[in-house]
Amino acid sequence: MTELSPDCLDTRLLDEFQRDLPLVPRPFAAMAEALGTTEADVLDRLERLQDCGRISRVGATCRPNTAGASTLAALAIPEDRIEEVAAIVGAEPGVNHSYLREDRWNLWFVATAPSEDELAASLARIEEASGLPVLSLPLVRPFNIDLGFRLRGPRQPLGLDRAPDMKVLREDDRPLMQALSEGLDLVPAPFAALAARLGREEAEVIARVHALAEARILTRVGVIVRHRALGWAANAMVVWQLPEQAIEAAGRALAQVPGVTLCYQRRLVPGVWDWPLFCMIHARSRPEAMEVLDRARALPELAEIPHKILFSTRCFKQRGALIEAA
Repeated sequence: MTELSPDCLDTRLLDEFQRDLPLVPRPFAAMAEALGTTEADVLDRLERLQDCGRISRVGATCRPNTAGASTLAALAIPEDRIEEVAAIVGAEPGVNHSYLREDRWNLWFVATAPSEDELAASLARIEEASGLPVLSLPLVRPFNIDLGFRLRGPRQPLGLDRAPDMKVLREDDRPLMQALSEGLDLVPAPFAALAARLGREEAEVIARVHALAEARILTRVGVIVRHRALGWAANAMVVWQLPEQAIEAAGRALAQVPGVTLCYQRRLVPGVWDWPLFCMIHARSRPEAMEVLDRARALPELAEIPHKILFSTRCFKQRGALIEAA
């Protein structure tokens, strides 16, 4: 699918509202006013972009391991079993992202669940059904987990994340976070519609979304795009092999390289996976991705550090996290 025109109103809509969705009773009317169009036009555009797969939803991304549990996992699948095993992985309700990548560990997926026990059970079902061991790499430390980058103009550093304020989280936030992970209704008053489904008041729902976003428990509230469908097809996961004492300085520097879209530390599995620092690069072509990587490799903190590049070649699944069981 081709990328959007830089001057297209669709592009402005996606650039300006991947985060900071107006938390007001009629958010799409507020977006329309900022864009110089009508509420009906914004809703029509969002519905069309969702129908053609360029956006997944208007809603939120939830910070890993706050209201639920999550991990990045991988399988080493023989070539002739990729379709079969990818279908097994995709059938798990808590798997929200699944990609084929260029590595011996070739199928990578994010698994989410309401609790650690349910997450372990999900991974165990995948192991049993596939007959293959699952490599599970839980998050240790995020440096940037936003992913809401602009689709036009020069690449900008996304900056460092800040720690969540977990005191803000309440038990009754779970259904709200699950609904935001699935997406708001594309109607003039989406928070009223959501409040009605949850048996709550619209003003309270808006206040809780605001509080959770301010606390960094919701990492982004806005239009959640599908980058590959928008022309950003060169998606590289780069992993770095460096000692524990060097990870923080390297991660902080790496997260601020323009074009690096995610950066975090994950758990090691000694002798199996010895690459603790991860970053993602989203680009429109492989040469563009390699230019970003060259800037990262030039950092003093990463000079001469062993690393490998796992480009994605296929997306099997992309949806919101599972926070609360149905």
